[in-house]
Amino acid sequence: MQKLNAQDIAALEQDIARAIQAGRHDEAGVLWLRILDGDPDNRKALTALSQRSFRAGDLLAAKALLQRLIAADGGDQQEWINLAVVCQGLRDEEGEAAAIRGALSIDPNDMLALLLRGNLLERQGKTHEAARAYGAAATVAPPMEQVNPDLRPMLRQALQYRDRYNSEFGTFMDRHLSAFFKDMRGEDLGRFRESVDIMFGRKQRYESRPALFHFSGLAPITFFDRGLFPWIEQVEASTDAIRDEFLAVLKADQGFTPYLTYPADLPHNQFAQLNNSPDWSAYHLIEKGARVEAHAAQCPATMAALALAPQPRQSKRTPTAMFSLLKPKTRIPAHTGVSNVRLVTHLPLILPPDCGFRVGNDVRAWEMGKAWVFDDTIEHEAWNDSDQLRVLLIFDVWHPQLSAAERAAITAMSEGIEAFGGMSGGFEL
Repeated sequence: MQKLNAQDIAALEQDIARAIQAGRHDEAGVLWLRILDGDPDNRKALTALSQRSFRAGDLLAAKALLQRLIAADGGDQQEWINLAVVCQGLRDEEGEAAAIRGALSIDPNDMLALLLRGNLLERQGKTHEAARAYGAAATVAPPMEQVNPDLRPMLRQALQYRDRYNSEFGTFMDRHLSAFFKDMRGEDLGRFRESVDIMFGRKQRYESRPALFHFSGLAPITFFDRGLFPWIEQVEASTDAIRDEFLAVLKADQGFTPYLTYPADLPHNQFAQLNNSPDWSAYHLIEKGARVEAHAAQCPATMAALALAPQPRQSKRTPTAMFSLLKPKTRIPAHTGVSNVRLVTHLPLILPPDCGFRVGNDVRAWEMGKAWVFDDTIEHEAWNDSDQLRVLLIFDVWHPQLSAAERAAITAMSEGIEAFGGMSGGFEL
């Protein structure tokens, strides 16, 4: 047949559309062949006829048509994926692998192509390579509910394979390292152990995620070494006096307010149950950078202890210090703080059993007379599963890695925020 011009092809395409609309699919197939005879590289005809052959189960014809289609251009990733599927049906692993490489050469992060690669490698018994391919697919995959329903079973299989592989690999590594850990008994290898757990998916990796201001270069540490805070033992020495002052104000039962007081027109998110609730309340000693004079006057020993710590100075923002009360059977849901330039200190004053605290992967129980300092921009949560009240003294301090100049710069920035006015009351560092 002689070569068709654009007008001839357009007329045949109209005939094809009418035939399909009328349900005359065989006639449409014949017309596509006429176009292909007159225009051997016609992409629409090659695509339609390859799909028709695939649906009819003629995989050899579908493969030949797809190869012609790719040879004409090769820039359409879906064509490579279609060829990979056809080759899989033909058990042509070499052709399947080549087609998957073609798809990934266009987009190395395509989830479906990575899933196909993992599936091929799994069938070939290449365990390690399959796990890497499935892991790469899992990394780029959106949440399951956003994945095309047709692809969800394949993605689930990939995730299950990866998890089994990580579990087996982790068990092997535990055995491999057991002798080493025995030789290193007494050494602090907690960070290394956690890193291994994260590598094998046994724990989650947590980063510093401040709600507003992130200071670059500060390491995301959950609980800080006490040696970084030379004042901490002096504060701990005042625990009894601080507790006595708290018990006195508790007896007076004045000045306690809900820890959270979000307005009704702002989203409460995970804090809906605790918003404006006495289940989590506070007695503020320093609030948004200002002493609460009536409260501070009742707690001179507490204020003297607070003065030992390097509190961040920022107008109308920090420092803050309070007695924090958590009633029985109450849980503070996981959340993150505002900025990593300041850390949070806890000193337990009333500590019933069945209370706990988690920062990232680090779960700890308070100990009477012992304070700790943590980065609250790492996800954390607290709970009181007892039948009694839990009380802490909470206050913030400068991050010890900040220089004097950097602290001054942050203070100056906070003054600029205050002067601008647009974030007043809603931006705390």
